[in-house]
Amino acid sequence: MGASKINIHSQKAIDIAQVAKVFAHPARVAILEYISNHKDCICGDLVDEIGLSQPTISQHLQVINKAGLLKGNFKGKSLCYCINTKRLLQFQTIFNSFFSQTNNNCC
Repeated sequence: MGASKINIHSQKAIDIAQVAKVFAHPARVAILEYISNHKDCICGDLVDEIGLSQPTISQHLQVINKAGLLKGNFKGKSLCYCINTKRLLQFQTIFNSFFSQTNNNCC
């Protein structure tokens, strides 16, 4: 989304679109699933588990991180990832609120 057009949308719409982008790719879903099932993980772990190259995993991690769904800290020379549960809970609230406002009188 171009920076010049982002101001025409609400923050809620931008947040939903960012997180929806994360879940729109099966590799990112697999990455999130792996990270959520482990205390922490390093990109090399994801390469071995997911079966994609390190640069591809890194690109997917950037999208997930941009949505705020990751936390990380350095472990030696590697960045160690875990799920940002606070952000995940915020998104769940936004998402639930979005659908509770819709008109259920369809069909």
